[in-house]
Amino acid sequence: MSPSEKASSRASRRVTVTDLADAAGVSRSTVSLVLRNSPLVKRETRRRVEEAIERLGYVYNRNAANLRRQTSDMVAVVIHDLTNPFFAELAVGLEEALEAAGYVSLMANTGDDPERQRRVMETMREHGAAGFILCPAMGTETRQMAAMTGWNAPVIQVMRWLPDTRLGVVAPDYALGARMAAERLLTLGHRRIAFLGGNEANIATVERVRGYRAALEATGIAEDPTLVVPAAVNRGGGVEALRTALALDRPPTAALCFSDVVAFGTLDALAAAGLAVGRDFSVIGFDDIAGARHTLPPLTTVAVYSRELGRRSAAALLRRIADPSEPPEQEIVAPSLIVRGTCGPVPAEA
Repeated sequence: MSPSEKASSRASRRVTVTDLADAAGVSRSTVSLVLRNSPLVKRETRRRVEEAIERLGYVYNRNAANLRRQTSDMVAVVIHDLTNPFFAELAVGLEEALEAAGYVSLMANTGDDPERQRRVMETMREHGAAGFILCPAMGTETRQMAAMTGWNAPVIQVMRWLPDTRLGVVAPDYALGARMAAERLLTLGHRRIAFLGGNEANIATVERVRGYRAALEATGIAEDPTLVVPAAVNRGGGVEALRTALALDRPPTAALCFSDVVAFGTLDALAAAGLAVGRDFSVIGFDDIAGARHTLPPLTTVAVYSRELGRRSAAALLRRIADPSEPPEQEIVAPSLIVRGTCGPVPAEA
C-alpha cells in the first residue's frame, strides 16, 4: 500500500498506537510510554512521537487504557469553596503535582454543602477515581467520612479534617500560626485583641482560636469572649466583624483575622471608619495569598504556603495509591509569620 493509500485508510478509521509507531519509527511500547508521560523516553524520541500524534490527529482513549491496566489516572479534588483565592492557589499546587505523576485532576466545588459533597463524591467514585483529595464541607458527618475508609480509593483530607476518622490529613498548624500572630500583637503592646471571622463548628477555626487564646493566657491576659467575633469567611464577613468589634464598650486596638480575605474586609471597614491601619488599629491576616502583598499598606499575615500544601496533599495521596496498605498520614505543616505594614504599637490613647 502506498503512503497516500495508508493516509486515506487512516482517515476513515480511528488512529491507533500502531499507526503512531509506524509514523514515528518506534515501537508500540515506546509510544505507550510517551502517552503515559514516562520520563524513560529520550527527548528526541518523544518529539518524533508527539509530532506523529499531532500529524495524525490521534486522541488518547484514557478509559480504554484504564480498563486494560485495571487502574484509573483520574484523581477527584473536592473543595468546599473554589471561589476563595486561597483554594485556587492550593488547587494549582495539587494539579501541578498530579500532572507530573501522570494523573488528571477532576475538581468540584461543594459550596460547603455536605449533601452536594456526598453526591459529587459518589459520582466521582462511580467514574473510577483513583483517589480523593477532600476539604470537607461544614456539617459533614463523621460517619460519612468513616465510611470512606472502606472505599477502594484512598482519601486525603486537606485544610479541614474530621477527628476520629482513619483518613489522611494535610493541613497547616493553625494553632501555632495564630499563637505567633497574637504574640506579635502582644509584643507591640496590644491587650485588647479581637479574633475576627470563622465558625467554631469548623476545626480550622477551633485550632486558630486555640492558638490565639494560648498566647493571651501565656501573657496573663484574661480572655474577653466578646472579642471572638464569628463571621463569614469572605470580605463582607470581615467588614461586619470589624464593625461589631468596634461597637463594643471597650473596642479592640488590633485584630487577628481568620484569613487574608477576612482581613481585606477588615481593612475596608477601618478605612470607612477613618482609622489608619498600623497606627490607629493593627491587623494580621492568615494564609498569605498573593493579594496580601498588594494591600495598602501590605498585610502582615501568617503564611501557610498554599501551593506547597497542594503538592504535599497530592504526594500523600499518590503514596497511598501506590501502596494501599500504607497507614494514613497526618501531616501538620509549620507556618511562618510574615511581618509587613499593617501592625504597629498600641495607640498612646488606648
